Parts: sequence; C-alpha cells; structure tokens
Amino acid sequence: MTEDIQARAERLRQDIRRFCRDLPADLRSKSQRHQVLDKDDYLQWMRLLQAQGWAVGHWPREHGGLAWSPLERFVFEDELARHGCPWVIPFGVKYVGPVIYAFGSAAQQQRFLPKIVNNEEFWAQGYSEPEAGSDLAALRTTAVRDGDHYIVNGQKVWTTYAHWADWLFCLVRTGREARPQDSISFLLIDMKSPGVTVKEIRTMDGYHHVNEVWLEDVRVPVANLVGEEGGGWTYAKYLLKNERTAGASIGMAWHALHRLRELAQEQGPDGGRPIDSPLLSNRIGSLELRYLALEKAAYRAVGAMMDGTENGGEASLIKLRGTELYQDIAESLVDLLGAAGIAYDPAALHSAGLPPLGPDDAGGIIKDHFYNRAATVFGGSSEIQRNIIAKAVLGL
Repeated sequence: MTEDIQARAERLRQDIRRFCRDLPADLRSKSQRHQVLDKDDYLQWMRLLQAQGWAVGHWPREHGGLAWSPLERFVFEDELARHGCPWVIPFGVKYVGPVIYAFGSAAQQQRFLPKIVNNEEFWAQGYSEPEAGSDLAALRTTAVRDGDHYIVNGQKVWTTYAHWADWLFCLVRTGREARPQDSISFLLIDMKSPGVTVKEIRTMDGYHHVNEVWLEDVRVPVANLVGEEGGGWTYAKYLLKNERTAGASIGMAWHALHRLRELAQEQGPDGGRPIDSPLLSNRIGSLELRYLALEKAAYRAVGAMMDGTENGGEASLIKLRGTELYQDIAESLVDLLGAAGIAYDPAALHSAGLPPLGPDDAGGIIKDHFYNRAATVFGGSSEIQRNIIAKAVLGL
C-alpha cells in the first residue's frame, strides 16, 4: 500500500467529515434519530453523494467513477457509517452496476449505467427464495426460452425495497445441468412487466422494508440476459464479493459503540452514572476490545486485497465478526435504555415524533436492534461464512 494511496484515502476521509457537517437539516435529523427513511429521502441522499462523485466512486473512470482503491472505498463506507449517515442503497451502484460494466453487453451498459449513476432508476435484488436463501444454488425460479424472450416463473423473497423498484436483477434457472450452478442465469427484469406481483412483508421492527416478488409468466427480452446463459453463478459470486465489503459494518459498530458510551456516561436522577457499574464497565470494555480487533483485521484485509495476497476468507471473517459485534452492541444499548427499551412506538418514529420514554433516539435504537437481528442471515448467513472460512483458509 503506497503512501500516495494512503494520502488520498485520508483526504477523502476529511472531505467526508466536512460533507457530513453540511447535510440538509431534515435528513441529518432523521438519520441521527435512526428514523425510517422513505424513497424520496434515499433519492435525495444518493443524489447528494453523487454530486460529490462518491456514489459510484469505486467504478472505473470510463463508466463515470473515480477508480477508487479498495482503501478509499473502505474509508468512504466507514466514515459515512461513523457519522450515522443513511444507508448507501447498494442495489444499483454497488451490486448490479458493477456486474453490468464487468459482464454486460455494450448495449446494456449504455442503457442502464447512466441511469444508475444519476439515480433515475431504482433497483432491487432477486436472489433469495423460500427454499434457497444462503444456498442460492437451490433456486427454483425458471426462465424458459421462447423466441426472443424468456418466460419467467417463480418466487423471490426478502426482496428489499422491491415496492420502490423500477428493475429487478434476478437469478433464474435456464437449464437442467447436473451441477445446479451451471444452469443459473442473470436476468434484468422490468418491474412494470405483466405478471410481476409485489407483496409486502413486515419485519419485526414494524416496517415495510422487504417483500415477496411473484413472477408469473413474465416475458423478459433475451437482450436482458447479462453475459452468457448459464453464467449467472459466476456473476452472482462477483456481486456477493461486492456485497461483503467491510467499511460500513466497521463504521456502524463504531457509531453504535460511541452512542453506548454516551448513554453510559449520563447522570441519573440519583446522581450516579451507569458506567460506574463494574458489570457495565466490563461489558463495554469487552465490546471495545472486540471492535479494535475487528478494525485491525479489516484494515489488514484491505491491505491484502490491494497487495494481491488475500486468501479468500477475509470478507467472510469481517462479515461474520462485524454483524455479531453490532448485534451485541445494539443489545447493550437497549438494555441500557431500561424501561425506554421496551416502549417502542413505530408510528411515532416514522412521523418524527418523540418516543414514549427515554432520549430522542430511543425508538431508533430499538428499531435498529430489531432489524439487525437479521444481519447474521442476509448477505450470506454466519453458518455460510464459517463454511467459506473453513474451505478457503483451513482447507477443510
């Protein structure tokens, strides 16, 4: 890792800090309270990022990016999360966009990439199915060739923000090869197509983030096949590697830990502070040590990626440890809220009202705790991550 790359990454970090200080007041308020954002909020956020060139900063310059190094990409995700900024919606800029510029046709690149860069079209990810979650090779959604179209039938589930999406990038089965991975293809599906039905799923935080997507005799042009028929497994693995970049998980853990320290230092009615309890002090100290180890491992993983010495297990290790740590910090925050930790009012949180009890961000803390119980499942479950590490690192 050269000094020039490190200097560029540090300049980017300072630029992001200035950017975060100047966020529009309404967006900053919602973000700091962990309020649920709507589609317009996210579009405003993504356009603010792209005004700086950052939403696709990791893309090659020929496709509108800044050709960031892995370190700069890590710093970008880490610093935004440390400031409690909104989620960088990944489905266009982080997932399907890179697949299209790496494997798509020139016509697909011309059609889709500019609208992803400019946030003119919203994307969703059609991977998981009722019988194929972390085991994507077991997917059952079929795409049968009919002239210049595929006829798609099947069901996707846990599809985040499909109710907002204009397009769905979707893994489908286009053959019956002996090895199931060899018959998977990667299609781009217009969500306005006849036969596409979206049904909401309410998560345990009380909100509508995810959906079922039913595909019934949906006609998809063959021109919307990315790469080769049967090549979808290769493209899916490429996408999942992008999904498991570590910066956001490190920054989220730091932000939650920082809030935990703040709450622990607050003086109660009797003049005491929670941090004065040896049990809580030890609990926070243990979380801090785990965070420092995770941060060190993440930077070593970024360095290995840049040096070409990665062993294939780094992303899985960071995803595994990062999500587990965040869940433990979030649980500690809810415990520290006391009675306010069980007084959850989703309606007040969504309308920017005050929570029934506790600090202004109490509702958001509880919401994040509920929603992120799934963090050890989505993006590849912890069990799958352990299998990857066992295979890639230990050779088992």
